[in-house]
Amino acid sequence: MKKCYVNACAVVAALLLSGGVNASESIVLVKDNTTINTPAAYKSNRPAVKERLFTSKAVESEIVRVKKLLKNPKLAWMFENCFPNTLDTTVRYRKTNGKDDTVVYTGDIHAMWLRDSGAQVWPYVQLANHDPELKAMLAGTIRRQFKCIIIDPYANAFLDPYDPNPDHQWMSDLTNMKPELHERKWEIDSLCYPLRLAYQYWKTTGDTSVFDEEWLQAITLVLQTFKEQQRKNGDLGPYKFQRKTERQLDTLNNDGLGNPVNPVGLIVSCFRPSDDATTFQFLVPSNLFAVTSLRKAAEILTAVNNKPELAKECSDLAQEVETAIQKYATFDHPKYGTIYAFEVDGFGNKYLMDDSNAPSLLSSAYLGDVDVNDPIYQNTRKFVWSEDNPYFFKGKAGEGIGGPHIGYDMVWPMSIMMKAFTSQDDKEIQACVKMLIDTDAGTGFMHESFHKDDPANFTRSWFAWQNTLFGELILKLVNEGKTDLLNDIK
Repeated sequence: MKKCYVNACAVVAALLLSGGVNASESIVLVKDNTTINTPAAYKSNRPAVKERLFTSKAVESEIVRVKKLLKNPKLAWMFENCFPNTLDTTVRYRKTNGKDDTVVYTGDIHAMWLRDSGAQVWPYVQLANHDPELKAMLAGTIRRQFKCIIIDPYANAFLDPYDPNPDHQWMSDLTNMKPELHERKWEIDSLCYPLRLAYQYWKTTGDTSVFDEEWLQAITLVLQTFKEQQRKNGDLGPYKFQRKTERQLDTLNNDGLGNPVNPVGLIVSCFRPSDDATTFQFLVPSNLFAVTSLRKAAEILTAVNNKPELAKECSDLAQEVETAIQKYATFDHPKYGTIYAFEVDGFGNKYLMDDSNAPSLLSSAYLGDVDVNDPIYQNTRKFVWSEDNPYFFKGKAGEGIGGPHIGYDMVWPMSIMMKAFTSQDDKEIQACVKMLIDTDAGTGFMHESFHKDDPANFTRSWFAWQNTLFGELILKLVNEGKTDLLNDIK
């Protein structure tokens, strides 16, 4: 992905140009401190109403309701900016052959990631029954994701079929590229997020119309792809990937196959949710995600489609992967006890770390892949939020998990949010939210990452997933009766 580092001057310029503040209003950005004075009035940084790509009455009502409850004016301002950001700036809804069809951009990159799009619209599912147009948009996202899987189950990102000037940036990659693809990195979670979204949409709305023939084609391909990437019986599968690049994490060694694995039942993920290449290709958090996703698919196939044989395939594969995780994916750490490894290869090699992108080890409880009270998860949680995790960074501005995608000292707000989502300690949650408020660099938005000592040094000023995830967190806390916790933040 393309990255954009923004300094304090650029933040000010962006706010002025966007109309978020008036030139006469005061902005003070203190470069060596997290305390940043933003406009006293906290004027909305959302696009003008006529420029918003999609508007939901239910979402707008929630913004009004939550803002009335929040006494911290900056937090209320940030919630208003962030929660609707996916709808305001990335959703392109239409009807195709009489059916809902929604393309969701990731933000500053005009392409649809299966992972990002599934995560971006997720917080709106809870409101679908209160807004028919929102419900149709969500159904369209699910249908578009199924179409993408049918185009290529190994691809992670797709181009907008209605974009008159598509960015064929990676057509020269040494893999089976197609004109519809933005990028073709094989990542397990790309097939899991659509299943998670479709299942939750069904459970919330009762709408089964999305589970048509395209759904059956898509889930059949998901099963086929997962099984191919178990790489059993010496069959390495059809997927290869290489890129001419100086960035080693953007390509695979061994003629595009990556490092060897021992076929023990786990599924290979050549790339992580960060779009970085794996080291040991059995990526544990993504295998955990595959288990729960396959079980959700089995439930749909049984209850909606009356396809018991296909459902059993999903259930059997889920059980096989879960058994392999229990046998091969943990490590007895001398300091933390038994923890989950980040990556393993089935030969006994283990990579002990965590990355900020979800699915991660930290986010596995948020995604519902492990019980938050599972002792192994709790041990892992302590490990990843410590300096024993090589990608945990702590500085004057804040602390959290980053990853090799951006590099040293860059904390991802997503990791701070995941710590809050998975916390059972109100003080810990409060500290996380305060850190998020204090590291927005005065923009009122979340960013991909910020420097641990300087929040004005950040990447990606427009990253809709992180914005909407922040809104999801605040809404969850309000709905759980933790408004006082939020209002006590100074």
